[in-house]
Amino acid sequence: MSARISQRPKNAMQSGHGRNDEWVLEHVPAEPRKADPLMGWAGSGDTQAQVQLIFPSLDAARAYAEKKGIVATYMPTPPKTLKLQAYADNFR
Repeated sequence: MSARISQRPKNAMQSGHGRNDEWVLEHVPAEPRKADPLMGWAGSGDTQAQVQLIFPSLDAARAYAEKKGIVATYMPTPPKTLKLQAYADNFR
Protein backbone atom coordinates (compact mmCIF):
# COMPACT_ATOMS: atom_id res chain seq x y z
CA MET A 1 0.00 0.00 0.00
CA SER A 2 1.38 3.39 -0.94
CA ALA A 3 0.30 6.95 -0.22
CA ARG A 4 1.09 10.60 -0.91
CA ILE A 5 1.73 13.21 1.78
CA SER A 6 1.19 16.83 0.77
CA GLN A 7 0.29 20.14 2.33
CA ARG A 8 -3.29 21.31 1.92
CA PRO A 9 -3.46 23.95 -0.84
CA LYS A 10 -5.04 27.36 -0.41
CA ASN A 11 -8.68 27.49 -1.46
CA ALA A 12 -8.93 29.47 -4.71
CA MET A 13 -12.44 30.66 -3.90
CA GLN A 14 -11.47 32.41 -0.66
CA SER A 15 -8.77 34.87 0.28
CA GLY A 16 -8.13 33.41 3.73
CA HIS A 17 -5.35 31.04 4.69
CA GLY A 18 -7.28 28.86 7.13
CA ARG A 19 -6.27 25.20 7.41
CA ASN A 20 -3.25 25.73 5.12
CA ASP A 21 -0.85 24.40 7.75
CA GLU A 22 -2.43 20.91 7.72
CA TRP A 23 -0.90 17.92 5.96
CA VAL A 24 -2.97 15.36 4.04
CA LEU A 25 -2.18 11.66 3.56
CA GLU A 26 -4.00 10.21 0.53
CA HIS A 27 -3.76 6.60 -0.61
CA VAL A 28 -2.70 6.01 -4.21
CA PRO A 29 -5.43 4.16 -6.15
CA ALA A 30 -4.66 0.43 -6.38
CA GLU A 31 -6.76 -0.15 -9.50
CA PRO A 32 -7.83 2.10 -12.36
CA ARG A 33 -11.33 3.49 -12.59
CA LYS A 34 -13.68 1.87 -15.06
CA ALA A 35 -17.04 2.85 -16.47
CA ASP A 36 -20.09 1.32 -14.84
CA PRO A 37 -21.99 -0.70 -17.49
CA LEU A 38 -25.42 0.53 -16.36
CA MET A 39 -24.94 4.23 -15.64
CA GLY A 40 -21.59 4.95 -17.30
CA TRP A 41 -20.14 6.59 -14.19
CA ALA A 42 -16.45 6.05 -13.46
CA GLY A 43 -15.72 4.02 -10.36
CA SER A 44 -13.59 1.29 -8.85
CA GLY A 45 -13.65 -1.21 -6.03
CA ASP A 46 -10.75 0.45 -4.24
CA THR A 47 -12.16 2.06 -1.09
CA GLN A 48 -8.79 3.28 0.21
CA ALA A 49 -8.71 5.98 -2.48
CA GLN A 50 -11.68 7.64 -0.75
CA VAL A 51 -9.79 8.11 2.53
CA GLN A 52 -7.96 11.35 3.36
CA LEU A 53 -6.19 11.60 6.70
CA ILE A 54 -5.34 15.07 8.01
CA PHE A 55 -2.37 15.72 10.30
CA PRO A 56 -1.12 18.88 12.04
CA SER A 57 2.47 18.43 10.84
CA LEU A 58 4.56 16.58 8.29
CA ASP A 59 6.33 14.64 11.03
CA ALA A 60 3.02 13.35 12.39
CA ALA A 61 1.96 12.17 8.91
CA ARG A 62 5.29 10.42 8.35
CA ALA A 63 5.14 8.78 11.80
CA TYR A 64 1.63 7.45 11.10
CA ALA A 65 2.69 6.05 7.72
CA GLU A 66 5.74 4.37 9.24
CA LYS A 67 3.71 2.92 12.11
CA LYS A 68 1.10 1.44 9.74
CA GLY A 69 3.65 0.17 7.21
CA ILE A 70 2.54 2.51 4.43
CA VAL A 71 5.11 3.54 1.83
CA ALA A 72 4.54 7.29 1.68
CA THR A 73 6.03 9.75 -0.78
CA TYR A 74 6.33 13.40 0.20
CA MET A 75 5.07 15.93 -2.34
CA PRO A 76 6.82 19.25 -1.56
CA THR A 77 4.84 22.46 -1.72
CA PRO A 78 6.00 24.64 -4.63
CA PRO A 79 7.35 28.05 -3.66
CA LYS A 80 4.90 30.91 -3.94
CA THR A 81 5.89 33.57 -6.46
CA LEU A 82 4.06 36.85 -6.74
CA LYS A 83 4.11 38.93 -9.89
CA LEU A 84 3.82 42.47 -8.62
CA GLN A 85 2.47 44.68 -11.35
CA ALA A 86 0.93 48.12 -11.38
CA TYR A 87 -2.33 48.80 -13.18
CA ALA A 88 -0.56 51.30 -15.43
CA ASP A 89 1.65 48.51 -16.80
CA ASN A 90 -1.37 47.22 -18.74
CA PHE A 91 -1.20 50.26 -21.04
CA ARG A 92 2.50 50.24 -21.97
